Amino acid sequence: MIKQEFSSKPRTNKVINLETDFVVAGGGLTGVCAAITAARAGTKVVLVQDRPVLGGNASSEVRVWALGATSHMGNNNRWSREGGVIDEIMLENLYTNKDGNPIYFDIILLDKVVAETNITLLLNTAAYQVNKSSDTTISSIHAFCSQSSAQYVISADLFCDATGDGIVGFNAGASFRIGAESSNEFNEQLAGEVESNQLLGHTLFFYSKKVDHPVKYTAPAFAYTHEQIGALPRSKNIHGDDSGIKFWWVEYGGVRDTIYETEEIKWELWKIVYGIWDYIKNSGKFEDTENLTLEWVGTVPGKRESRRFNGEYMLKQQDIVEQKLFFDAVSFGGWAIDIHPSEGVFSDKPACSQFHSKGVYQIPYRCFLSKDIDNLFFAGRNISASHIAYGSTRVMITCAHGGQAVGEAAAMCKQFALKPKALLATEQMTQLQQRLNLSGHGIPGVPINPESNKATNANICVSSELALEQFTPQDDYLLLNQSAAQLVPLEAGAAPKITVSVKALKDTSLTCELRTSQKTENYTPEVVLQSTSKQIAAGLHTVAFDFSESNVSEQYAFFCFLANENIEIQTSNQRVTGVMTVYNKVHKAVSNNGAQEAPSGSGIDSFEFWTPTRRPAGYNMAMSFSPPLKIFSKDQVVNGHLRPWLRSNAWVADYVDKNPMLRLEWDHDIVINGITLFFDCDYDHALETVLMEHPESRIPFCIKSYRIMTLQGEVIAEVKDNYQTVNRIELARPVRTSALVLQVEHPSEDVPAAIYEVQVW
Repeated sequence: MIKQEFSSKPRTNKVINLETDFVVAGGGLTGVCAAITAARAGTKVVLVQDRPVLGGNASSEVRVWALGATSHMGNNNRWSREGGVIDEIMLENLYTNKDGNPIYFDIILLDKVVAETNITLLLNTAAYQVNKSSDTTISSIHAFCSQSSAQYVISADLFCDATGDGIVGFNAGASFRIGAESSNEFNEQLAGEVESNQLLGHTLFFYSKKVDHPVKYTAPAFAYTHEQIGALPRSKNIHGDDSGIKFWWVEYGGVRDTIYETEEIKWELWKIVYGIWDYIKNSGKFEDTENLTLEWVGTVPGKRESRRFNGEYMLKQQDIVEQKLFFDAVSFGGWAIDIHPSEGVFSDKPACSQFHSKGVYQIPYRCFLSKDIDNLFFAGRNISASHIAYGSTRVMITCAHGGQAVGEAAAMCKQFALKPKALLATEQMTQLQQRLNLSGHGIPGVPINPESNKATNANICVSSELALEQFTPQDDYLLLNQSAAQLVPLEAGAAPKITVSVKALKDTSLTCELRTSQKTENYTPEVVLQSTSKQIAAGLHTVAFDFSESNVSEQYAFFCFLANENIEIQTSNQRVTGVMTVYNKVHKAVSNNGAQEAPSGSGIDSFEFWTPTRRPAGYNMAMSFSPPLKIFSKDQVVNGHLRPWLRSNAWVADYVDKNPMLRLEWDHDIVINGITLFFDCDYDHALETVLMEHPESRIPFCIKSYRIMTLQGEVIAEVKDNYQTVNRIELARPVRTSALVLQVEHPSEDVPAAIYEVQVW
């Protein structure tokens, strides 16, 4: 029993002092990935989160689906989904939560964090002040737990501000900016002529569902009336069966202070949301709403923009559009430059303007470093980027990917007693990039250094290599009502001859073009190497196109069949790693109208979009190649690339190989401590976390079952239910052998076994 007498002086809350290596303030996807990465590298981490759950805008409190460079598979960024820890999380969510339940996603994030013994997680705990040991050094942060009334003083050598609003950086005195730069500050042509205080606003979502009986709804008195909702410029966007993030355009606050006036902005959004629901239920303008009920309304708005801090480099529009290469690249982006009118739902302008680049772009380490505070990282939407560039970097999976880079950098700083800026030295930066890539992180154009891989010195033998001669036909046909292309990697030299089976609905002509990208690493088919047309009589035909007079670089090529509604092309059930069919189609969700027409003087490129169709659709064309494409060689498992980049970068076994096997042989015994395998979990497939349902719980290209043995037949690892990209096998004891044998199973009869990389250490 506790009894305390009256005190004439105010009491103070309990103070808990914590000492750690690395403090991560902010438990959104960015902070989660930073904390997990640092913890796995042996760094003690305190993760401070001001909400009761992790995930930030991706959590059940806000319910925004998390996306990054893949967009909704509506841009030209093929195989661009972010790797590493966020890939692991997204694949876990797919496996256990393919229906997109936001509560389940909360659980996955909590489970991942608490599994790391090096992480101390403080939920419902808000960082609110810092202490400094010098003008440029943070010594500790203060945080308050709203549930326990405990006050924390957390001391560390390193800090990461992943709070979104940048509360740690702000209190530490770091320089920042809020608003939009003028065009002449960074020569950004999309920017306005004068700088402004305009921002992207907040959005608050709601969920509805249909029940088996009528449900009455009475709007609260504070909600907007039918007349007020109907007068909104975007009222035409309201659909009675929409729910959740499909109301992303219900945005407000960009003309206000998005930090200090967040509560006022939330109340305005509540007025709008409850008014919209009343409009749907009771205005009489929508059909079949009688049994609809309001299942959930957000209490925390999804915040898009507030502070951006000044780093050692500020990312600009040109860096994104021109795909600038950086010596210190540690992350990448690919979402469009996505700018919204600051008036939000009250604006008569389009709800957003998305300007895509032709491919992904690198993000340098310098964007994550405070220019002013020596031991402070930034991660998430507060990194060093202009307002225009921020329109792309702000999306959650891009932010999370950068969070992993910060976590790995912090671990290196702790291990070698370095300050964050010291990692900009060539040797340290190379090591940071290597450590990131060994986790499957994936930095465009930066492969794993082969020197660390004992498999590089081995003789590689395989049971088979797929020579892509033909996709076996099925009974279905693809109507060519939009232009379609088979996208395949080609070796440098003469292009192959191709053959397709077609059904002509009447006498017509079929045009096929061989196209490539100006930048060999891109997937925008802007260069037409050869165009050939064939007259086709009505009926079934096998049609050949000879492109052997065209020379190509080592890169991906498009065999493009131009739209013709009188032609159907036979398709195949077979799917192969690093090969797909794409279409010159419209995808309104990402401002894709088939082509991007750049406004005059915008500094944006005009080009066509050629994008895939989501599974279970999106079959390959039943195309044959002469000579067969030898693009899946065994040597690619040690080339350091973990996804398609100029070529497939994968070993793929032949379909007819009943027991696919890869063997590594050395000329003497070596000591093996572990093996890391990098499988194909289809980096092209977007894995939206909530609201959207996915047709599968595991990626169909991913090897599910495998066994690793020594030359003597000792089984050192066996896995039967894999669904993850990266499989790191740390042996309980070192093994001495002169050979390793990897036996794998085909994922299915239509998908042959594929491996991107084998690392032996």
